[in-house]
Amino acid sequence: MKKIRSVYAELLPGVLIPLGAALIIPLVFIAAGSRYPAGTLQAFFLGPWSNTWFLGNTLDSMALLFTASLGAVIAFRGGCFNLGCEGQIYMGGIAAAVLLLKADFLSGPISLVLAALGACLTGGIMGAVSGLLRKKTGAGELITSFLLAAALIPAGDYLIAHVLRSPGVNLLATDKFSPDRVLPHILPPSSLSVSIIISLALVFLFHFFIHRTAQGYRFRITGLAPDLALFGGIDSGSYVVPAMACSGALAGLAGFFAVAGTYGMCYQGFSGGLGWNGIAMALIAGNEPLILLPAVFIFSSIRAGADAAMLQPGFGFETAAFIQAAVLLLAALPFGIRYLKGKGL
Repeated sequence: MKKIRSVYAELLPGVLIPLGAALIIPLVFIAAGSRYPAGTLQAFFLGPWSNTWFLGNTLDSMALLFTASLGAVIAFRGGCFNLGCEGQIYMGGIAAAVLLLKADFLSGPISLVLAALGACLTGGIMGAVSGLLRKKTGAGELITSFLLAAALIPAGDYLIAHVLRSPGVNLLATDKFSPDRVLPHILPPSSLSVSIIISLALVFLFHFFIHRTAQGYRFRITGLAPDLALFGGIDSGSYVVPAMACSGALAGLAGFFAVAGTYGMCYQGFSGGLGWNGIAMALIAGNEPLILLPAVFIFSSIRAGADAAMLQPGFGFETAAFIQAAVLLLAALPFGIRYLKGKGL
């Protein structure tokens, strides 16, 4: 227990300090780029928590990011790099949408469970394929996962635009799901659903697995030191496929949460960089599940604040997007420094 606390105590400052310092960036940009700095600053810091709609939407974005980043953490912990999270989220959400739209013979709750399983299975298969290619042929999962996702995303776009598209509307999207086929919402009229509870439970569950179970220890040691694991009689190669499959399954689950919880339908490009943000959060958190909690909270708050400030006069969309990019770069800086030191540069 003391060892676990020391690990988190060592990692936490590396998350809080850069993300805290990143708050200075909005202050500079707002002061320099807004015609009404006082109102814009108020919107930035208080906007995400000002009413149930903003609060719920901020928490909902955290739920999606918790799930996506946990999937990336699992791959990293297993000694893999899943670069296909974006495509796994996208295809998982599309698979869930197909089941929610077409499984009319099932009741609402059963269709939701089936859609969640279908999303996890879709993302899991995509991840497992890359894991199998690495295990059987030595092909790097970083490249294969990215290429597989890059190949399937246009196929998903085609399905939404032509096969699943709702007729008579300009939006490239499916029909809205019936009320009994969406996740229960917690803070209406916001998009927050029970996905926030499930995602938090998954974070704590994986923390318990890797730090409290013998199998989790073997899984962790194969990712940290595969040669040492082999010396100790642990076949590190046996964890590659499960790590990639579980990573992809969680990415697919994030896609299910997006379509069945956040949007109530599936539209083209709904993943919107969620997979890439999930990878960034995993790296920033040092691949520790509980460190995801403050990392995702701070990043989502800054992002929601930038979106709220964007509604103020004289504060454009480009400025808000640049703030989010600068925050990510600054927050990832400690990871880059550690990597360069490890390489002796």
